[in-house]
Amino acid sequence: MSSVPHHSSPVDTDQDLVPMYSPEFAADPHRAYREMRRRYGAVAPVELAPGVPATLVIGYRNAVRILNDPEHFPADPRTWQQTISAECPVLPILEWRPNALRSAGAEHARYRQVIADSINGVDLHALHATVEGIAVPLIDAFRETGAADLISQYAFPLAFDAINAMLGCPPEIGQRVASATAAIFEGSDAAQGNGMLSEALGELITRKRAEPGDDITTRLLQHPTKLDESELIHQLVILYGAGIEPQQNLIANTLLLMLTDTRFAGDVLGGSLSTRDAIDEVLFTDPPLANFCVSYPRHPILLDGLWLPAHEPVVISMSACNNDPAISAGQLTGNRSHLAWSAGPHACPARSAAYLIAQDTIDQLLDALPDMQLAVPAAELVWRPGPFHRALTALPVVFPSSPPQHVS
Repeated sequence: MSSVPHHSSPVDTDQDLVPMYSPEFAADPHRAYREMRRRYGAVAPVELAPGVPATLVIGYRNAVRILNDPEHFPADPRTWQQTISAECPVLPILEWRPNALRSAGAEHARYRQVIADSINGVDLHALHATVEGIAVPLIDAFRETGAADLISQYAFPLAFDAINAMLGCPPEIGQRVASATAAIFEGSDAAQGNGMLSEALGELITRKRAEPGDDITTRLLQHPTKLDESELIHQLVILYGAGIEPQQNLIANTLLLMLTDTRFAGDVLGGSLSTRDAIDEVLFTDPPLANFCVSYPRHPILLDGLWLPAHEPVVISMSACNNDPAISAGQLTGNRSHLAWSAGPHACPARSAAYLIAQDTIDQLLDALPDMQLAVPAAELVWRPGPFHRALTALPVVFPSSPPQHVS
């Protein structure tokens, strides 16, 4: 049985809401999750942005129930967003788009099939060579200097080039997509970012119609579902959104673990735990999208003794749920029961490619620079504010300088 609730609704007064956009939350979200659990139990009242209330699910079993019940917890935000200002910084991430992430029912099934079929066509063996071909020149560009920021100089450009390669996107279009995606995720100029994104992806679609290839964009275009122009753009939006920011964060957060945890840092090449072990641990403890999988109940619904309001965001905290004391066994090595890839009908269809890219990216770096160390104490690293991601602003490292591996 669940404990007696502290209140009948997760949102009683504004002062109860935990601001998930603050620098304090970003600096130590795990402390915030523990405090929420102590005060509220498995469901907590939060603010995603000033004046934007939501319910954060921090109990694992409640999360699994929600993720597998799209009938009561649909992902379509259209009723909710009618009440939200166009200037709201989280609106570009949460607003309705004709894609699998923001739709429900038959619409979701249609888009999901197109995306899954297009991703499943990726040759994972060829992707190994693609990642190596991207990683080696990136490493060569800084290995002589003896210092680097592993986010701006490695994790971001590698994730960016890898998704461009899978989508068959040329660099000049991809650069505009990256700038637009950053504006949307950061909320800095989201409206302009949306416009830039649609324009650049429209050009990619036009090019792929004229010059089809063995890539995801071409498979989207040729799929028997026959998506229209707007639908095609929004499938690419979700692919870029998932392929750059979360991939970059997964790489960086795993590198941070491997550089600071003695199980890895003692001997990164000969240790008892592998890169894959480190990735799985990060997916438990600091997943790149810490809070996401948003749904919007059509009617008020009772969850764990609390009434959730209709049409208000219900956000799954994958990070908090993974570490729920009610289910945590404490053993993370080889354990893949985490929710970092979501679950149910909205589970990530690209996990195999994401695992491969992260593992190969990290292994290439550690093979090249095995004596790499953090340039500052880990406690001085800064985490980017935002309700959804778990993302460092920078990951500075130092290492003995060495000549480039491949001289062109």
